[in-house]
Amino acid sequence: MFGLFKTPSFRDPALGELRRKGGMWRGEISLGDITVPLALPGSRAAPDPQALDIARSIATDHPRWCAGIAASLFEHYAPYAEAVATGGPEAPAEDLPRISQPDQVWHHASVEFVAVVTLDGELGVEIGYRVAWDEEHTLGARLRNGRLLELNGSVLPP
Repeated sequence: MFGLFKTPSFRDPALGELRRKGGMWRGEISLGDITVPLALPGSRAAPDPQALDIARSIATDHPRWCAGIAASLFEHYAPYAEAVATGGPEAPAEDLPRISQPDQVWHHASVEFVAVVTLDGELGVEIGYRVAWDEEHTLGARLRNGRLLELNGSVLPP
């Protein structure tokens, strides 16, 4: 009887154990030196096979995506730096980090989650970032087929 309420689990040789919760299959994924939450779509019985394939490639594809993501994060940072420089009303209250080129964003950004999600009707990847210059939002780098589609200014973990 208690088996009816047991959280389903799925073991993947590359991704490890995934558990179904909140309509998604959840586990962890390593990106270089960090391990972050991973979420995948699927049925109650198992994760979506295409989502599994995409998730299995994220760790090796991620380093190739970093330059494009860094450029987008730097572009997101620019208006904050400009507001501070001009003393504008939208200037952040706290000290803003000094970032002069895209590759420096990584000292002020951290990955919060990775998810395989549906983007415009097709599966893609969303990587959630917390950044020092925008503490109110989690930014979402959205990618499909190895290409950065956009940096969304406010996303929620799946």
